[in-house]
Amino acid sequence: MPGSAAFACRGSPPFPFDRDAGASPLFPPHYQQNEEAKEALLHVVRRDPHQFGIDRARWTHQDLLQVCDWLRLQTAGGLSHLLDRLGIHYKRGRDYVHSPDPDYLEKLRDVDRIVELARASFGRIVALYQDELTYYRQPTLASAYETAGPCQPLARRSHQANTATRIAGALNLVDGRVYYRQSSHTDVRELVRFYHQIREAYPQAERIYLIQDNWPVHFHPDLLVALAPQESRWPMYRPQNWSEEPSAKARKQWEGLCLPIQLVPLPTYASWTNPIEKLWRWLRQDVLHLHRLAGQLPRLREAVSHFLDRFAFGSQELLHYVGLLVPV
Repeated sequence: MPGSAAFACRGSPPFPFDRDAGASPLFPPHYQQNEEAKEALLHVVRRDPHQFGIDRARWTHQDLLQVCDWLRLQTAGGLSHLLDRLGIHYKRGRDYVHSPDPDYLEKLRDVDRIVELARASFGRIVALYQDELTYYRQPTLASAYETAGPCQPLARRSHQANTATRIAGALNLVDGRVYYRQSSHTDVRELVRFYHQIREAYPQAERIYLIQDNWPVHFHPDLLVALAPQESRWPMYRPQNWSEEPSAKARKQWEGLCLPIQLVPLPTYASWTNPIEKLWRWLRQDVLHLHRLAGQLPRLREAVSHFLDRFAFGSQELLHYVGLLVPV
């Protein structure tokens, strides 16, 4: 199968188009199978049209006919039929951020090794995916059932301030247990309290790994003083104006705590590598989208707690939902 850009450029000789299953291959001699022709087209449509001298951000049928003259098609309708036949459709895009972390793969390999250790340790080593979520008093917009026509589902807002609530959460990757702490904000003090809560849940664990993103507060010196010495080989991202040493107040409060917690950083700007993000998505779908509690913030927080409490003793359903369930 061709692998260079030349196989999909202008100037390729025209090739016959098969009309039925018994006809000659789709685009000989380069593409003996439909999948080969499909890959050739995808090689083009996934690239910037400007690379082909087309002053446009997205491809049109006419642009493809011009660039891929080896298709031997003359009309947009013929091209549309061919694209449909090959399973290439005009689809809505999605937001995408490419992680700039040069150590992306190595960090994920470290996570994989920790996951294997936790699964094989019979509780001596615990691994948790950890993250924070902010939600607000006012409901978030989403789809729901309503009669056809101009009527739309309503996000019933209150006249009160759109108060934020923060959740610090952790998901056990072996049994699906969820730990969380709700508060009006998440700072160093709240995280230390949450980490202490996790330690109390695993009093016999020799080591607890928290796999988390690179939010600088995770690596604040005032927080690290409450933990065992860190062994990670990866840099901890902190603002330059932060002190490298914990404050005297933090030393006095937490220096003797020495929680057996090791922080494991995920690749930067790569939220898709943290399965607990899917738990937050489930929470939004079942509780936060179009909720009717904007005027009753305590009840909204209770509803969030009720949802998360479902996983206090573990959940195979949750592990399956977030992609952590190991086939038996």
